[in-house]
Amino acid sequence: MSIQPRILVADDDLALTRTLSWILKEHEYEVVVVNSGNSVLEKLSTEPYDLLMLDIMMPGSDGLALLERLKADPRLRDVPVLMISSMPPEEATVRALGLGAADFISKPFRVRELMARVKAHLRVGRELNLAKAEARSRSEMVDILQEVTASLKPEEIYHILVRRVARGLKISKCSLIFANPGQETAVVVASYENPMLRDLPIELRRYPEIRRALDTRQTVLVTDVATDPLYAEAREAWETGGVRVPTRSAIAIPFVMKDQRAGVFFLRTTAEDTPLNQSDLTFAEQVIRAAVQALEKAYDLESAVVGREQMKTLAETDALTETYNRRALADKLVQEIERANRYSTQLACLMIDVDNFKLINDVYGHLAGDVVLRQLGGIFRREQRTVDIVARFGGEEFVILLPETAVAGARIFADRVLKKVASYPFGEGGSAIRVTVSVGVACYPDERVQDGEALLKLADQNLYKAKQEGRNRYRD
Repeated sequence: MSIQPRILVADDDLALTRTLSWILKEHEYEVVVVNSGNSVLEKLSTEPYDLLMLDIMMPGSDGLALLERLKADPRLRDVPVLMISSMPPEEATVRALGLGAADFISKPFRVRELMARVKAHLRVGRELNLAKAEARSRSEMVDILQEVTASLKPEEIYHILVRRVARGLKISKCSLIFANPGQETAVVVASYENPMLRDLPIELRRYPEIRRALDTRQTVLVTDVATDPLYAEAREAWETGGVRVPTRSAIAIPFVMKDQRAGVFFLRTTAEDTPLNQSDLTFAEQVIRAAVQALEKAYDLESAVVGREQMKTLAETDALTETYNRRALADKLVQEIERANRYSTQLACLMIDVDNFKLINDVYGHLAGDVVLRQLGGIFRREQRTVDIVARFGGEEFVILLPETAVAGARIFADRVLKKVASYPFGEGGSAIRVTVSVGVACYPDERVQDGEALLKLADQNLYKAKQEGRNRYRD
């Protein structure tokens, strides 16, 4: 990838592409524009890009079909794609994300929101690509690293390393130990001779070679434990205690990760093994030096994946109420309708609206209104089951989806919500605000409901009935 992030913009709207190019270049991105879908795959196949911004609808080209082809190509599938469209967000988002798009933004877009999303996807995409590229290059150095870099979890890499190094050197004992200079104890995180071992604490006074490697940051090679001066004190303790130590030779190779965590690869032979020598040390150092970098990349990759999941959570969450936002609700509704069809189950939908919310804002202020909405979100989340979905639909409206729930169960839930809300002391600072809500209930399947949009519409109609009949009640 280039040092300056490269973005490919595919859109037939010349005015929009000029504006986008100017905005992106102002943020020091390199921008290439194509006005037809046919040029996208050609550009991506011949030049590296860090992000593709793709319009869903272009003359002679279906952006979603193009996205599907791109994600099916092993060479291009990791390029993050930000879809841009004037289609209704609910429909376009579900289709685009389902095909593998990293994100979706509607036209017209807000510049600050657009740039925040661009920066986020560039950051995550670059971290993932760099981690993969560097892991692959390390794996070519030594055959052992092929297996190491195939694993993404550091804990798995620990065990791969001790096993492959031990087999490569034809020795029976190899351990990976984490410790820092000056400490009295260390932790064995992986051991070839005991694959089930996890996080075993050891006293470093019993391992002079490990202590010296940690203190000096230099590799320690002991060809004969029985005669090496390093073990003089330890040998006396072994003799006094009647301890028989089977170790014949040892290598302790220290390393420091970029997060300043220190450790040692500890290789040993017994009397049945050939003693370790300088050639073995050179081989082990080469493997371990590259392995440490693979470990660091594994940690980076884990962090990048976690960061991407966190970004996805943020994109789906209403910041005020910490419930799902409307865009996420659209996705969840499609999934739940499909699940209900597949397994012949029922899906209940509750549309909830705060009664006289404008009056609350007028009397107590908009900040107090925000507090009420946030507290309502908390009540709904506490009442929901693990499988239920709570979302802020907009303004003072919420939607709760109850999978595998028929009308009777939805009524019980709605009644419980009404009572919880009516008895809750809303507001802050000691002055309670009385709040009630009205609820519209609808269920699927129903002859009036063909899809998620119709389910919401029916729930909204029943909510209107509840409002008309006096509020603080549910209707279905």
